[in-house]
Amino acid sequence: MNKENERRKLLGEEPIGRLLFKFSLPAITGMIVNALYNVVDRIFIGKGVGDLAIGGIFITMPISLVIMAFGMLIGIGGNTLVSIKLGQDRKEEAEKVTGNAFVLLILASLAISVFGLIFLKPLLNAFGASPSNFGYAYDYMKIILIGAPLQTIGFGMNNFIRGEGSPTIAMKTMLIGAITNTILDPIFIFVFHMGVQGAALATIISQGLSAIWVMRYFFGGKSMLSIKKSYLKLKWEIFKDIIAIGVGPFSMQIAGSMVTVLLNNSLKNYGGDLANSSMAVINSVAMMVMMPVFGINQGSQPIIGFNYGAKNYDRVKETLKYSIIAATTLTSLGFVLTQFFPVKLYQLFISKNGNLTEISRIGVPGMRTYLAMFPIIGFQVVSSNYFQATGKPKQSMFLSLSRQVLILIPALIILPRIFGLTGVWMAGPLADFIASVLTAFFVLRSIKNLGNETNPRLNKTIEEN
Repeated sequence: MNKENERRKLLGEEPIGRLLFKFSLPAITGMIVNALYNVVDRIFIGKGVGDLAIGGIFITMPISLVIMAFGMLIGIGGNTLVSIKLGQDRKEEAEKVTGNAFVLLILASLAISVFGLIFLKPLLNAFGASPSNFGYAYDYMKIILIGAPLQTIGFGMNNFIRGEGSPTIAMKTMLIGAITNTILDPIFIFVFHMGVQGAALATIISQGLSAIWVMRYFFGGKSMLSIKKSYLKLKWEIFKDIIAIGVGPFSMQIAGSMVTVLLNNSLKNYGGDLANSSMAVINSVAMMVMMPVFGINQGSQPIIGFNYGAKNYDRVKETLKYSIIAATTLTSLGFVLTQFFPVKLYQLFISKNGNLTEISRIGVPGMRTYLAMFPIIGFQVVSSNYFQATGKPKQSMFLSLSRQVLILIPALIILPRIFGLTGVWMAGPLADFIASVLTAFFVLRSIKNLGNETNPRLNKTIEEN
């Protein structure tokens, strides 16, 4: 039995619980490892440079989210399309999608890098940088932008490795980068005294190694999906479908970037530089909890996409059920940690010689309030991804944006004017609750009608070259 037939048998017949674990565990590991890029940077920067430097790095987060957004737009959009095409036994069309996605990732990342370097100073000022943390933000992000193509290509193409049924290899991609970053960070910061520039340099070197690993996989003959020269020519039909399907997670990331800009400015206005530093820790903790949930999303995506394309709707429902249970378990554990051990979490990032007492005074109630709805976030994220995996970009985009744009942005504008800094913290759980209610309504209605829906985009054949 060849690799393609093995993959079809695996996704179409393997028990869902075992299959989801098999696909999600490497993805969870990979996503945690991916989060470690930022978290490890912040820990070493906090211990080796100072708490204001952590705030400065958090100021740059909107740009990092934009870089990741384009990787998700093309990588996840293309991979979803590939999974469904493979479920429909259209391998050649899947390879055309893969080739076009590779070219799009290169073009998009180069554009981001050039634009970001040209306008970095005004962007950081608009994002809420203060005279105290601007220098840290600028020194860090100018190096990250130079390496943006490496991050985008490695992250984006890694989705296709996972989508063709090789989650362990996809996990190794992330492990290579994160381990390298963890080794280089303390060397550059504590040995060579390079500060935030050392952390940034460690990051792009690590991302470069990950990108090389991914390219070696595709161009070294190890992949089931081949990137052929003839498939590198951009075709409008493929481009349009990749963007249409990937626009949900892309929009969520862009909205996240916008929200972070508003959040940074609100924190600066109502709490000062130490409030920004406190939020950097809250964000890092939330990231470490949510990355496993995103790993479940990545693990379930090819299972849902394949079986949806093959019309195995009972397996689609079962995959969604197990995914929700697993994600809710993880976020509930995160809730316990953030509610009962917030001081310990801050101590991981802030040096005893820094402003630990003051940051804890500001940040402990902030962490408890901002993450108060953690137990239901897992359901909302996984259920939104269900629409992404089944090629329904409109629903996916609406649910992805409901929390960030429709609810959180107005809450961040209104609540701080009434409650001050407490209002900034209150905006998070309010948005989480309302978005979860909306998501429950949409997903229950979709599951009820599963099998009676029409989705013309996924049934058409991509034109031959």
